Order: sequence, then structure tokens, then C-alpha cells
Amino acid sequence: MSAAVTTMHYAIVPLFCLVLSAADWPQFRGPNGAGVADDSPLPVKFSTKKNVAWKTTVPPGHSSPVLTATHIFLTAAENEKLLTLCLDRASGKIIWRREAPRPRKESFQPTNSPASPSPVTDGQNVYVFFGDFGLISYSADGTERWKLPLGPFNNGNGHGSSPILAGKMVVLICDQDTDSYLLAVDQVTGKVRWKTPRPDSTRGYATPALYQPKDGPAELLVPGAFQVVSYSLSTGERLWWIRGMAWQLKSVPLIDGDVIYVSGWETGGDTQQPPDVLTWQEALDKYDSNHDGRISRAEGPFKNEDSFRDTDLDGNGLVDEREWNFYCARRTAQNNIVAIRAGGKGDVTNTHVLWRFRKSIPNVPSPLLYRDVLFLIKEGGIFTSLDPKTGVVFKQARLTDALGQYWSSPVAGDGKIYVSNQEGKVTVLKAAAHWEILAINDLDDEIFATPAIDQGRIYLRTRGTLYCFAGL
Repeated sequence: MSAAVTTMHYAIVPLFCLVLSAADWPQFRGPNGAGVADDSPLPVKFSTKKNVAWKTTVPPGHSSPVLTATHIFLTAAENEKLLTLCLDRASGKIIWRREAPRPRKESFQPTNSPASPSPVTDGQNVYVFFGDFGLISYSADGTERWKLPLGPFNNGNGHGSSPILAGKMVVLICDQDTDSYLLAVDQVTGKVRWKTPRPDSTRGYATPALYQPKDGPAELLVPGAFQVVSYSLSTGERLWWIRGMAWQLKSVPLIDGDVIYVSGWETGGDTQQPPDVLTWQEALDKYDSNHDGRISRAEGPFKNEDSFRDTDLDGNGLVDEREWNFYCARRTAQNNIVAIRAGGKGDVTNTHVLWRFRKSIPNVPSPLLYRDVLFLIKEGGIFTSLDPKTGVVFKQARLTDALGQYWSSPVAGDGKIYVSNQEGKVTVLKAAAHWEILAINDLDDEIFATPAIDQGRIYLRTRGTLYCFAGL
């Protein structure tokens, strides 16, 4: 087991992060990342003009809106500035905006943003994370409560992991190519409670979820490179894990009783028969022509410069044993959604995996569990419904008028599912094993953010606008 580096000791209250009395959609994808709202009547058809309760021009950013009873929080990046915005939930009026320090500008791929991680709120205060700075907390009136610089980070695609609240702490996955860790920060003071190294993980973009066993203390479920790990909420101790996942995980774990669902996809993981790989010593014997104990680009089996760059995690131009092991793990990784029975100790891959499904796995969008059916949306508009008990397909087909790329995760309420593609088309489906398309709505602007749903309203962010839709 990896040991947690505990910097301070506090009494931990083992509460679900969902126990936030005034927060209605408090974090990325709502309560515990499940993406499910109450069953208030929700609109089927909407557009830039139809069923619009209000709309507000906002700066660009990929973070998703989070809600309290009276406010909406989101982050943005405008003219090189990192911003946190607070809007009035009833009118959409921007109440305040605050700029975060930006001591550096780390690289990110074009489909990412310096403002991709979503905020989290306790119903009054808001907590935000920027990869170019770290964590900051503001009160409801915009007063800075505390800030904690973090990084710099070594994540070639930019950050995407969002913070959550659990046990009076802000919890954040800081996965990167070197020195990955899981962090817990005091919600009131911003002081580090514990920090647990994750040497077995490289770059990742997942958001953790909280699992409360019937008997025992709360656990954090953390997807990472090639595995899903459970940690003690109170101490950060690594408890149990399962192997056999893809490389760069983005999924939020879904929890149903003591069963957990996590999906993962990455390039190369769709092969039916993984290639044979060499041990580190075998690789040295075969490739290390100058006998310096490392493998260069010219010496190794790397197909191209991109392959070598993804393997050379510390960027020093040479591959060491750790980097070789990650290279081998990536070549043998399998894209899949997995059902896990929670619990155990250590590696429980052979005893706690209930089933795996490997066809048409999403890259970024997390799965949705709603009304006893699992739903997946993949690039190209491939929509799948699965039996959560067996992983058997109920229905799989394309959303023929809403193809293209999908970055936003599906959300649900009122017996309806909402999925948004990058082009700005929002498909509304009847939530059922044999689902049906009810409407395809066009917002005529790119969508990367995941909608928020509460009390009969849908809050949906395009590249330039935050919409509030209501009505039937």
C-alpha cells in the first residue's frame, strides 16, 4: 500500500459530500457526480428563443455550472485572465466576477481550456481550481476566503479534474505524468489535511466520488491510469483497487449501493488481443545499445515522435524503468466500462469485477445510471443502454441527426435524458431500456460543459452563453 503523507490531523466527520443543506447541484454533474435531478417537469423542446427563462453572455470556458438555492457559479478564461463568476439564479444577472492569479500558462490541447474544472459549493461558499494556479475559495458575496497555490503540473493536455467536498474537506485529483497525488484540503482554512502520492498513475482527468459503506468509514473512489483505486476519506490511505482500465480516465464513478461503475477509453485500447510486452530487463537487453540503463528515441521501438513523447513522462529524452512500465501498460490497456463490487483489501481485480463491456465506450462523457438502466454516449452519436446487473446491451444506435464529438456528459430528470454534442445539438431522449428520441434542439454554438438540472430548469452553457430553460 502507498502511504499517505499526513501533514495535519483533525477529527474527520464521515459524511457524504452530498449533505450540503442549501446546495441543489453542488458540483460537476450534480450530487456525487451522478447526473440525476429530481422529477420536476422538464422541457423537451428549446432553442435560443424557445422556452428560455433567461440567457446571459459569459466568457468562454469548459467548466459546468453549479447551483445553490440562489446562486450559480462557474469559471472562465478571458483575455488570459482566470475568472470565477457568480450569477443570480432567478435572473441570470452576473453578481460578481473575481480574477485568480496566473503565475504560469501550462499547455493544453485545443479541445480543453484553462477553465475546464468545474467549481464546487457548500451552498454558500464556492471552491474553484485552475491548473495554472491552484485552489481558491470565495464566499457568497465574492470575498476571498483562502487560496492555495499548487503545481506547476506536468499534464500535457491540461487539467480537467474537478474538486468535490467530502468530510469538511475539498478533495482534488492531481494526476499528471510525474508526481501524481490525491489532495484533501480543509474546507474552512485551506490548509492541507493530507496528500497521498499516486506513483502508479499518470495524466488523468477524472473527478472522484464518495462511497459510504453500510458498515465502516467513507471512501474516495478515484479513477486513474489503468486502474480504479479506493482511498480512506479520513487519512488518504490506499485501501483496494482493480486493474484493467484504459490510460487517461475521465469518468466520474457511479455508485449504486455497493456496486460501482467506471468507464475508460483511450487510443489503442480497442484491440482484441493485446501485444506481448517485454520486461524492463528484456527491453534493456534488446534496445539499450549504449548500455546506459535507459532507452532513447533512436534506440527504442517507438513508432513516432508522439509515441515517444507520451512515453518520456519527465521529458528528459530518455525512458527509464517506470516510463517503460507505463508504455507497456498503455499498449495492453483495454477500453471498457466495468462494474465493481466495492470493498476488500489490496488488488481485488480477480474477485470484485462483476462484468466488463468493451464496445463503443465513450472517451470523455461519463456513463449515466438512471431508472435501473446504464446509458453511454460516444463520439459519432452512438447511444447505448445496458443492463447494469449484467452489462448486456438493451439497445445501441446512432443519434442520426446529432453526430459529431461529445465532451459533455449525459444528465437526466423527469424521465428524460439530455445529451449535448460539440456542435450545440442537445438530444432529449425518453429514459428507458429501449430509449426513444423525443427532440433534437440546436443552440447554434459549441457545447463542452455538462448541464445542471434542478426544480424544472435546465442550466446549459455554450461557448458564449449560459441559458436557463424552463417550460414544456
